[in-house]
Amino acid sequence: MTIQASDIEALIRASFPDAKIIVQGDDGQHFSAMVEDESFRGMNRVQQQRAVNAAVKSKLDTGELHALALTTRAP
Repeated sequence: MTIQASDIEALIRASFPDAKIIVQGDDGQHFSAMVEDESFRGMNRVQQQRAVNAAVKSKLDTGELHALALTTRAP
């Protein structure tokens, strides 16, 4: 079971439809993502990253996604 960057982007996009999202990684398990969304305004980085992790939780729980390094910010 390998997951693609486009799959990760789709999971994040479902929770943040208007976000600027860039997902990188090509080994099928380790990825990095930059997520910029207006909903992050007023949140600290930990809160922002928890919100994104919640969007991909199902893949993290199954082990299909092993690691996701996050950069998050409000526009």
